[in-house]
Amino acid sequence: MSGHSHWATIRRKKGANDAKRGQVFTRLGRELAIAAREGGPDPEANFRLRLVVDKARNAGMPKDNIERAIRRGAGLDKDAEQFEEAMYEGYGPHGVAMLVKVVTDNKNRTISDLRRMFTRSGGNLAESGAVAWSFDQMGYISAPREGQSNEELFDMVVEAGADDVEIGDEMVEVYTAPNALHAVSNELQKAGLHPDTVELIMKPKTLMSLPPKDTLSVMNVIEGLEDLDDVQNVYSNLDISEEAVRELEAQAA
Repeated sequence: MSGHSHWATIRRKKGANDAKRGQVFTRLGRELAIAAREGGPDPEANFRLRLVVDKARNAGMPKDNIERAIRRGAGLDKDAEQFEEAMYEGYGPHGVAMLVKVVTDNKNRTISDLRRMFTRSGGNLAESGAVAWSFDQMGYISAPREGQSNEELFDMVVEAGADDVEIGDEMVEVYTAPNALHAVSNELQKAGLHPDTVELIMKPKTLMSLPPKDTLSVMNVIEGLEDLDDVQNVYSNLDISEEAVRELEAQAA
């Protein structure tokens, strides 16, 4: 499994029992509202909304909260808040490129928070286009492997129509064209895989390798950004080595 996935797994374990569950639901509610506003309130006819609904269910978000957020986004509630979605670009410590996806009702506040976080870490917010060119939007699916051989998994992924796959000891990571994500996910489920993540991501074209100590410092900055209320996701071109992951696991233990 890639270092990025090891890190994601560690963070899921850390977050499963922490006090940020309400914050997670708030972020998911905003994402549901944006998706419903842009594509309508029916998950069957709105692929993006269907992805977010699945994510919210997997996070344990109550059904009433999900439906209320969808109604708000679709304009069916009078007290609907006006959220905007945006992607900000920046450089973290050691020149690591970062994309920060936000959903906010106050862009001035969001930009101020991001600038403070980047500056404090020795990085900086960048102009539009400075970083985005080095990332590709892709569909991403991760699933625990359930006894299949590497050859079986590879054949399964190819037949499902995926673009790429990384097979680890515990997990399978699949990359697709954005518009093929739902179809590939369905085919993999029919073939016996049970995804725990199905989403659109920004995948770096090339990775930057740093010594473990510097890698951990960048990872701490990314976690700090993700703790901001308006931030939905942070994507970077940091190559997370196995050694850095082991150190992080030791800290999380």
